[in-house]
Amino acid sequence: MEQLPKMSAAELKDVVKDGKTMLFFSATWCPDCAFIKPAMPAIEAEYPDFKFIAVDRDENIDLAAELNVFGIPSFIAYSDGDEIGRLVNKDRKTQTEVENFINSLATNAD
Repeated sequence: MEQLPKMSAAELKDVVKDGKTMLFFSATWCPDCAFIKPAMPAIEAEYPDFKFIAVDRDENIDLAAELNVFGIPSFIAYSDGDEIGRLVNKDRKTQTEVENFINSLATNAD
């Protein structure tokens, strides 16, 4: 999974402008992030139309605040630069919950 360097919300627009992008906000100290991380390769493989990008919440604390990401792990989906959905809260997420979220985007975005 690609790692997002430190950037602002304005700079992020360039990263998410083409195609479908899924931002995965986490932090090294977060036990719930560690819980979902092993499932991420399988989730990425299941949704090849999305480019998954890991965002270190601590490194990108200003970006997280600008995007109203105050709980991790969290996911924000974009399609051609437009936000199409978010799974943003502080709850532990299972692989099934993340997949259900992504599946719900397909019905909203197409």
